[in-house]
Amino acid sequence: MNAPLRINDALLITDRAFKPFQCVAWTLPEGNGEVSITVVDSTLARPLGRCKMSSSVYTDPVKLGEALEQSREQMTRDGIHFSPWHMPE
Repeated sequence: MNAPLRINDALLITDRAFKPFQCVAWTLPEGNGEVSITVVDSTLARPLGRCKMSSSVYTDPVKLGEALEQSREQMTRDGIHFSPWHMPE
């Protein structure tokens, strides 16, 4: 996967990276294209983790994969366990 990603594709990939949990993503209307992502567990009343990605990250498959791996690793160190995942090719 070398072509630039559209935001919808990047968000689908991001959602799959944090399974079995869910992701909530948003941008500010007057913002700079940065996406804020919160990983949530529907059984808990608190977010499990948060991250932000600039458009230069979420449109680049390599950078997106690296950012998602880093976020997964950090949350795993915090005791959160995810389903196996790899960046699609």
